[in-house]
Amino acid sequence: MLHKINIQNILFLDIETVPEVELFADLSEEKQELYALKTEYQRKEEATAEAFYHRAGIWAEFGKIICISVGYFIDIKGEKQLRITSFFGDDEASILTDFKKLLDTHFNQNKHLLCAHNGKEFDFPYIARRMIINRINLPKKLDLFGKKPWEVPHLDTLELWKFGDYKHYTSLRLLTSILNIPSPKQDIDGSEVANVYYKEKNLPRIVEYCERDTVAVAQLVLRFLNKPILDPKNIVTI
Repeated sequence: MLHKINIQNILFLDIETVPEVELFADLSEEKQELYALKTEYQRKEEATAEAFYHRAGIWAEFGKIICISVGYFIDIKGEKQLRITSFFGDDEASILTDFKKLLDTHFNQNKHLLCAHNGKEFDFPYIARRMIINRINLPKKLDLFGKKPWEVPHLDTLELWKFGDYKHYTSLRLLTSILNIPSPKQDIDGSEVANVYYKEKNLPRIVEYCERDTVAVAQLVLRFLNKPILDPKNIVTI
């Protein structure tokens, strides 16, 4: 089925998220209580909600998006080129609004698809939830109400690799390694993003990391199609 899709109709993406505020103490008392309840099932008995707060960015109710990187293929003189661009900053509403404009303007047709690694469980719902929190109308590609499973315009490289085995999880790092794709984890990994953002205040480092993940997702789809991966000269950041 994947072979029937025109790869130029796919928008590849990755997001980076952090806790909505730096410290647990910065949350309102109500938010602290709600976070404790939300994470109770994951925390060990001896772990307090405050000690577990470094993981708050994985929940849209307690986190925020600081970067969305996207990539799409174009043909240049018979060669495929992957163009990468990012929406990032401290103003989440602006990031989401700019991303929505891209979808509404250039990826709004039925033929267009969004693709991410574990996107169906994380990236796509996270973006949609944060848009609602920020009072931003959902773009067509994220408004799934009433859609049948086969009508959902999303691809997920994790799901593609599962081949129906829903107990199976494979990280992006492992998958790129076994398929001989350059690793996107050359500097930091997801567990370090909040520290780099709040302590180091080094957003450009996070953006580079996010863009590498987006490139890796596009390369995975090429491998799933049994096509050569891209030469670095054909990966262009704009």
